[in-house]
Amino acid sequence: MEPAITLAPRSVLFVPSIRPSMIAKAAGLAADLIVLDLEDSVREDDKAAARDALPVSLELLHGRCAAVRINASDTPHFADDVRAIATLHVALTVVPKVQSPDELAPLAGSPVLAMIETPAGVLAAADIAATAGVVGLMVGTNDLAASLRLPLGAGRGPLAHALQAIILAARAVGGWAIDGVFNALNDPQGLARECREGRMMGFDGKSLIHPDQVAVANTAFSPSAAELDEANAMIAAAQGGAERFNDRMIEDMHVEMARRMLQRAP
Repeated sequence: MEPAITLAPRSVLFVPSIRPSMIAKAAGLAADLIVLDLEDSVREDDKAAARDALPVSLELLHGRCAAVRINASDTPHFADDVRAIATLHVALTVVPKVQSPDELAPLAGSPVLAMIETPAGVLAAADIAATAGVVGLMVGTNDLAASLRLPLGAGRGPLAHALQAIILAARAVGGWAIDGVFNALNDPQGLARECREGRMMGFDGKSLIHPDQVAVANTAFSPSAAELDEANAMIAAAQGGAERFNDRMIEDMHVEMARRMLQRAP
């Protein structure tokens, strides 16, 4: 089954499914994908209510492309969440803390964005990405850092190997690669810097936890005007095979990269 969206999102905004005012606000934002959350942002004693609220929450989005993040397969909520979303029209099911393709079997036939948040998940990322129905991988950087026992404030440097492994796993099967969240809510410069770093690593977009982060992510993961100008010029000039363009050698693969970039134009 193909997802309702085919171009990887630049911005993936998580909103608690139990907070109608936040959902209504998200509906008016430019996030490429809105995720109604049943997991981290919902307290344990509110899980059933959050699940029951999904039909109304989806209506509040007024037809916007939406996904639902369910609870992990090792929780008592997983089976109920899977049954609930089976009756709803959602673009994707976001599954947290995936460590094995077997965990996704109950969702067979549904488009899935699998979150990689543990060492076991990183090591199994290639098999998870290649599982039928999986359209891409998303990094859960907070949980991954915690499971690696990194000290607070360690930054992303110690995660570099894991992040690249997840990108490689996704790209090996042509899937999406979505970067993890940026925790600081009042640091747009820091967010922009981390988004640019993520794009340079190969991520398609970023998962977000606050409405104010959407515009920053969309800008960072969109090609600049200069990039678009060069892409158009390259495509127009290309004759096929290895050739010279703007004092450098290009091949057909560079032209294809330019065409992909144009697809990401804002």
